[in-house]
Amino acid sequence: METLTNVFSNENITVTFEPCVCIHAENCAKELSEVFRTSIIPWINLDASKSKRIIEQINRCPSGALQYKLNTKKVSA
Repeated sequence: METLTNVFSNENITVTFEPCVCIHAENCAKELSEVFRTSIIPWINLDASKSKRIIEQINRCPSGALQYKLNTKKVSA
């Protein structure tokens, strides 16, 4: 069964999530629960925190299931 990549964007960043890669360590939800919500769809809410903070959290993803790319505008601090 094919699982499609989840894509979420705001004006600063685009975040992708690959569920087949995720090891469910839940670091994202435990450490930044206002963005990475396990009981609400869509489960990633990029408007709930600053893009810089979201990037920091994504960089701590142990499996690499969460990735980001910067959009054309600068990331605000």
